[in-house]
Amino acid sequence: MRVSTRLCSLLQVQHPLIGAPMAGGPTTAALVAAVSGAGGMGFLGAAYLTPEQILEASREVRSRTDRPFGINLFAEVPAAPPVDAGPMLELLRPIHAELGLPPPQRPDAAAPISLDAQIEAVTQTGARAFSVTFGLPSAAQSARIRQAGLVQVGTATTVEEARRIEAAGFDAVVAQGSEAGGHRGTFAGGFTESLVGTMALVPQVVDAVEVPVVAAGGIMDGRGWVAAEALGAAGVQLGTLFLASDECGAAPAYKEAVLAATDDGTAITRAFSGRPARGLVNRFLRVGEEHPDAILPYPVQNALTRPMRTAASRANRPELLSMWAGQAARLARRGPAAEIVRWLLADAARVRASFR
Repeated sequence: MRVSTRLCSLLQVQHPLIGAPMAGGPTTAALVAAVSGAGGMGFLGAAYLTPEQILEASREVRSRTDRPFGINLFAEVPAAPPVDAGPMLELLRPIHAELGLPPPQRPDAAAPISLDAQIEAVTQTGARAFSVTFGLPSAAQSARIRQAGLVQVGTATTVEEARRIEAAGFDAVVAQGSEAGGHRGTFAGGFTESLVGTMALVPQVVDAVEVPVVAAGGIMDGRGWVAAEALGAAGVQLGTLFLASDECGAAPAYKEAVLAATDDGTAITRAFSGRPARGLVNRFLRVGEEHPDAILPYPVQNALTRPMRTAASRANRPELLSMWAGQAARLARRGPAAEIVRWLLADAARVRASFR
């Protein structure tokens, strides 16, 4: 069985193509449904959603398509130790004033959304697949997902992480290269050491595990897809390609910034969330890089910058947004997501034919 056929059979899709989960706004139910409806598998980025919101979003996906879709959550992250928030509050104070917001305050140590409750909600959505980033669920959580009949997919940035995912009984591995936009999925080593490019990472992961491997990071057209196939990938996961699509929930200024990006226009930063993530370089990213010691741990930094990001999105102020995007961002395309999928399929077929 061809590796691509193997992934299609596992996910019950026509094409071995995953629409990456982009939590926090870019991935909408409409985008998930459009990718699934076009024969791939759309993934709902549900990490910041309550169980009720997960159920509601899933109902909306299902109202738009009867095709399989997936849901992504973040693995539990250890609680952040107490730190002095003063320096970051001072950096944010003038920005809040610009946006007409009250002075920033350290967020309350509210209890995080229960991963157990989120997973229980996922099992009631009718989703075909569950994926996880930042690590692995507990054995009990994984057993509950498996009991509900969901395919389980883990995110790896190194061979060691891929091996751990397979050993945990997962059905597939997403190999996230350093080119990828958004948060790094690293959980078994240092972030710097785990910045392995897609071209180097995918074949090593393919050789290390028996489960299907999905390539992610820098893949924006048929050339990237066929290259991933040549490296042994069973399929591809793309997020940045859809950032300028009609269904994407990104702010208009974010979409325009993606299309205008340059090859050296992204950087990995902790400025917005406290956890390394790749995004378009802008004013606040530079502020964070100039004051790295002021950045608070995840998820405290993420909560602290949320009012700024929300207000900036409403005001269409891209210089203050967390604009997650991969290194090939300017290859993103406008238009309906389903048309982008159809274009991608045709482009990959054209590239394959050129080698015959």
